[in-house]
Amino acid sequence: MKRLITVLCTLLFSLPFAQAEADSPTLLYMGQASLRIVTAEGKVIYIDPYAGDDYDLPADLILVTHGHFDHCAVDKVQNRNENCVVITHREAVVDGVHQTFNLGYVTVEAVEAGYNRWHDVNECTGYVLTFSNGKSVYVTGDTSTTEQMAEMADMHIDYVFWCTDGVFNMGNEEATRCADLVQAKYNIPYHNDTSNSGMMFDPDAAEAFDAPNKLILLPGEELSIE
Repeated sequence: MKRLITVLCTLLFSLPFAQAEADSPTLLYMGQASLRIVTAEGKVIYIDPYAGDDYDLPADLILVTHGHFDHCAVDKVQNRNENCVVITHREAVVDGVHQTFNLGYVTVEAVEAGYNRWHDVNECTGYVLTFSNGKSVYVTGDTSTTEQMAEMADMHIDYVFWCTDGVFNMGNEEATRCADLVQAKYNIPYHNDTSNSGMMFDPDAAEAFDAPNKLILLPGEELSIE
């Protein structure tokens, strides 16, 4: 009887922790700007498909920030659920107005991206995803400093993925200044390599990124969004 009570107590006390873990989306970084997120509801989101090979899970949502080849290889996502939604910059920015999409398991808010010679603000977007556990992820896509970033601290974003290639977009120093504007809880460098081959990520450049509360994810590594 004493052993049974001990087991029951252990199970009861562990339930909140198990529930918290179950309620946290899991993000997989695949290199370049490619991400896969599995939500607490089991919905699968691919963002800027291009790098990596982990496209086997059936997609419920595909997000594309702009039309450059290393961000829009949607054909890599062959496995899709019947009601899979595809949102590109064309749907996200309509007549200069950035749209918001409430899909139940996630809210996707398009935000400004571009502001350099390679990326027009009307043809590019970033996305802020807010999940059912209240946590948010901002993917910048390809961009330099945007006008909107000065207002984004009010969004209380949890995680930001900053492009930092320094060739076609801002580099580490400018991205650090942007991080100071947005004031997210965690800052993650990505899209920091222009080779379009190999792991499509430069660990040395990531180490040199000097934003506060920096996290480094290597291709193939996962992050629990909690």
